Amino acid sequence: MDAVILSIGTELTTGQQVDTNAAWLSAELTRIGICVVGHITTGDDLGHIQAATSQALDRSEVVVLTGGLGPTPDDLTRYALAEAIAQPLTENAETLERIRALFDRLQRPMPEANKVQAMIPRGCDVIPNERGTAPGIWYHGDDADLFALPGVPAEMKAMFLASVAPALEPRVGALCGREARLMCFGISEAKIGELLGGLMSRDRNPLIGTTASRGIISVRIAARGKDESDAKRLAAADLAEVHRRLGTAVFGEGDDSLELAVARLLERHGHTVATAESCTGGLLAKRLTDIPGSSAYYLRGYISYSNQAKSDQLDVPPELIAEHGAVSEAVAQAMASGCRTAAKADFALATTGIAGPSGGTPPDKPVGLVYLGFADSATVKVKRLLLGEHLTRDEIRDRASSAALNLLRLHLLRALGEK
Repeated sequence: MDAVILSIGTELTTGQQVDTNAAWLSAELTRIGICVVGHITTGDDLGHIQAATSQALDRSEVVVLTGGLGPTPDDLTRYALAEAIAQPLTENAETLERIRALFDRLQRPMPEANKVQAMIPRGCDVIPNERGTAPGIWYHGDDADLFALPGVPAEMKAMFLASVAPALEPRVGALCGREARLMCFGISEAKIGELLGGLMSRDRNPLIGTTASRGIISVRIAARGKDESDAKRLAAADLAEVHRRLGTAVFGEGDDSLELAVARLLERHGHTVATAESCTGGLLAKRLTDIPGSSAYYLRGYISYSNQAKSDQLDVPPELIAEHGAVSEAVAQAMASGCRTAAKADFALATTGIAGPSGGTPPDKPVGLVYLGFADSATVKVKRLLLGEHLTRDEIRDRASSAALNLLRLHLLRALGEK
């Protein structure tokens, strides 16, 4: 069974608001075994909503629509739906009474405008809304069903779980969906495609796809089985095979972050870490301490932004900075070594670079050049990154902090003999 999600709202088409409803609905529909084949987003325009509604009904057996059911003039979904299915709007007395009762409980007079929310296309059912004034609308078509829900996330989710999912699950039968996701860093999307090869074929079950965001690649595995156990088995088998092929590039599953992956390794083996930051300005320390319980492994951080701070806090020789420059392999090495000594930590991470948008001196030191320092009791290592002048300042700092976390993660995996 295929589904299309239709999102209504000019705030979505203009970028003022992110459409989190569609992502949540996709996950829920997949969970019950329905294949989401498309997302459509349109602004608050009667003709556009009508056309999008007709298109969605033609493309799939299930349409879940969100938004445009409020009481204001720009809430046009009920009118567009009525035109798309060629049925007049009629007042639903029971719904109107329920809306009045809600205002009575709040001890407020009901505005005249709210009466429009009781107007439902003829032949459609009302989907109750226990959290707000806007009821949903259920259209039963010959070839497709449409469920129109409010755009308010809390109302939409409650109504979907209470009314829509129970209506769809019997029609899906035993077919069930299961999704899994592996998170990767330090490997390109193209390289992942090469390593996975035929596993990413579009005609197999499970379906495997990739998404890149902020330098992190997520590998999605969507399985469909005759029941929940079968779907889980198929997803788990591919999950294990993808993990095997990608190796240490995989740092977690689901919503795991790099900082969480590092935290787990540090906590598991009782190690500590400190940070010395120049170009990242404390972002690396923030990410490490975003994890609850980070005081068990994170000792302290130094934001040694100026040359003087590098010498005062980390004992970096001024002559070293004068000879090589603050953004250099030698200074990153000295920062990491000095940080570990000052903090008495097992490990230290250091960052120094040119985050831009100015300050670069290409070709030797362009914007986006970053050196990462790593120190433990035996060695001090430096990794050179050329992140690119095309990235923004925030993107360069974010990528640099991620690369530093990954540097520590990979060292811990090797040192502790884990995969």
